[in-house]
Amino acid sequence: MIMGEGYSHIFNCVFCDQVTIDVASPEAGVIQKFVAKEGDTVEPGTRIAVISKSGEGATHAAPSEEKSDKKASQSSPPPEEVSVAKQEPKAEAKDKAKTPPPKALAKEPQLPPKERERRVPMTRLRKRVATRLKDSQNTFAMLTTFNEVDMTNLMKLRSDYKDAFLEKHGVKLGLMSGFVKAAVSGLQNQPVINAVIDGDDIIYRDYIDISIAVGTPKGLVVPVIRNADKMNFAEIEKEINTLAKKANDGTISIDEMAGGSFTISNGGVYGSLLSTPIINPPQSAILGMHSIVTRPMVVGGNIVPRPMMYIALTYDHRLIDGREAVFFLRRIKDVVEDPRRLLLDI
Repeated sequence: MIMGEGYSHIFNCVFCDQVTIDVASPEAGVIQKFVAKEGDTVEPGTRIAVISKSGEGATHAAPSEEKSDKKASQSSPPPEEVSVAKQEPKAEAKDKAKTPPPKALAKEPQLPPKERERRVPMTRLRKRVATRLKDSQNTFAMLTTFNEVDMTNLMKLRSDYKDAFLEKHGVKLGLMSGFVKAAVSGLQNQPVINAVIDGDDIIYRDYIDISIAVGTPKGLVVPVIRNADKMNFAEIEKEINTLAKKANDGTISIDEMAGGSFTISNGGVYGSLLSTPIINPPQSAILGMHSIVTRPMVVGGNIVPRPMMYIALTYDHRLIDGREAVFFLRRIKDVVEDPRRLLLDI
C-alpha cells in the first residue's frame, strides 16, 4: 500500500549508478501496477507506477500513517499515473545540483605538417653508439662523484715551455697530456678502477690503455692510447694528435678503437661546465673534464681569481666503492694542481 509519505523502490538514476530513493506519491492508495521495472533508468517526468484511490481495496494503515490517510481521503480523484516530475526525490535533486557541467572535448594537438620534417636513416656508427650507451645504463650501477681543480700551475707550465716543447718534439703541449698522466697515476694508486667485472670474477689489468672520446662530424669515436703508463708527455700528445686526425678524416680503424681500460671525455672543449659521463663498456669508470672558468677562490686567506675546472668520475658501484672513487679523483686534482708530483712520484 502506498501512503502519502511516499514509498521506496530501486531504479537506476540518470545522475548516479544505482541507488534506493523515496519517490513521494501525490496521495494515498494501492499500487495497481508498476510501469517502470526494477533496474530501469528513469528521468524526471517518467511514469513509474499506477495507484488507486485509498478507499478501494486498501488495507488499514498503521497509526503513524493515519494522518496521511485522513488528508488523502478528503478528496477522491480518479486513479492516475504517478509523475516523477511533480516532486523530484530530494537525493536525486541534490545529486543533480552537484553534477558538474560536461567538459568540453579536448582538441587534438596541432602538429607541424609532415612536409616540414625530414626522415634520415641512422648511420651504423650512430646505431652502434646508441646500443652501447643503452647497454651501459642497463648493466652498470652508475654513480658520479665530483671535484674541482685549480688549473693555474698546469696552465703556467704549458705557457712557460710551449715554444721549447714544440721546437723539440714538433707537437704542441696541451692540457690533455697532463690529465692522461694524472689518470695513469690515479689508476696505479687505485687499481680497482682499472679492473672490470667478468661474470662472478674481477679482472685486474696490469696495463693501462686510455680511451680518449673524440667528437667527429659523423659521431663520437673513442680511440685508444696503448700503454699510456709507459709514455711521456710528448709521446702522449703525438698519439692524441694522430688518432684525432684519423677520427676526423674517417680513416681510423676498428683496432685503434678496440679495448681500452679507462676513458677520458673532455666536454670542456665545447663549453660544458658540468656533466655526468656514461661509462664506456666494458670499462668500469670514465673521467669527465669540463670548461675552465675564472672564479674567485680563497688562497692563503685572500680572495683571488683562479682558472677552475670541474671534474667528474662516473664509476660502476658494483665494483668500485665510493672511497676508491673519491681517492682517485683526489689524486687527479693533486697531480694537475702540482705536476711536480709526477717527477717526485709523490
